[in-house]
Amino acid sequence: MLKLTSDQVLWIYVAFTICATLFSFLINGLFLKFSRTLGVKDQTESMVRWSTSKPAFGGISFYIMFLFAIACYSILFEAVTLDKENDVVRFLGIMAACSLGFIVGLADDAYNTKPFLKFFAQFSSAIILIATGTCINISGITVIDYSLTILWVVGLMNSINMLDNMDGITTTVSISVILAALYMICARGEVMSIYFITLLGVLAGLLGFLYYNWNPSKMYMGDTGSQFLGVFLAAIGILYLWNGHAEPDFRIQTKQFIVALLVFIVPIIDTTTVTINRLLKGQSPFVGGKDHTTHHLSYLGLSDRQVALTFFGLSFLSVVFLIIIDRFILNWEYIHFGLFLAYFLVLFGFLFGITRVNKAREK
Repeated sequence: MLKLTSDQVLWIYVAFTICATLFSFLINGLFLKFSRTLGVKDQTESMVRWSTSKPAFGGISFYIMFLFAIACYSILFEAVTLDKENDVVRFLGIMAACSLGFIVGLADDAYNTKPFLKFFAQFSSAIILIATGTCINISGITVIDYSLTILWVVGLMNSINMLDNMDGITTTVSISVILAALYMICARGEVMSIYFITLLGVLAGLLGFLYYNWNPSKMYMGDTGSQFLGVFLAAIGILYLWNGHAEPDFRIQTKQFIVALLVFIVPIIDTTTVTINRLLKGQSPFVGGKDHTTHHLSYLGLSDRQVALTFFGLSFLSVVFLIIIDRFILNWEYIHFGLFLAYFLVLFGFLFGITRVNKAREK
């Protein structure tokens, strides 16, 4: 096989992304056309949606595009392989964990599985990632790093699931996270990596689905989509955000922490806010409700589209911050850590604050 030039690789990726987006668009269109009931959850269940019940097919298309990208990699870049045994095992582990997330989400959409089974699958996904080499490396202490990885994977799978409560929110936030990961791969010169085309495939799946998920939406991604995206984004976050720097220095460790915190700022703030408020009311954080930060922005008068654009804007701003940190802050100091942490705390304080203000008005 002839060696490809950088321009040829670029055009291959552009063509792949366009074709994959169109493929995703058609898949979701076919799902919507041939069934109006499959994947629609029982309205008596505990999961509370912001709008009416609709088909939950999006996650199926995400997983199809995930597998499609992997298949295309070997076709488009036959000469490029995962020649290190650790790389092969790591990628197979990510495939297995994502597949498990997809399966448990699909089962939950179809049969409303027990919470324990869902948690067990999430925990198992984290263990699979750790066992195959995808683990947060920030402290150098195995027990701490393993525990943090489990917390990250399980927490993010639940966080993405909880964020999927209004049209277009989780889709646009996930798109911004993938854009951040794609930037990091480009910055590290790994565009020929299988992870790059896999990210493009999932990105295309999200873009094709967004047409149907944008307000007023025609379908949801369901737990099938949120569980798959949760473990996929968690694994990518570990590889390219948490473990983006290898220096065993505390300052660098604070940089890793801030980068991951910023890129996933929306799901982290929303889940933390909901958890605090529900615990204060003596409720389980895992029951459904219309008390998310998205809902409270709507209570303030924003339309569903404006809420989605607001959250996408906040997520995209985090991508901008990531680029600034990577390209312009060459010597990371504690002052940088303090500034970006202050931004997170201010945003958290604002979004958490409006939930408390709205609650006070209700009284």
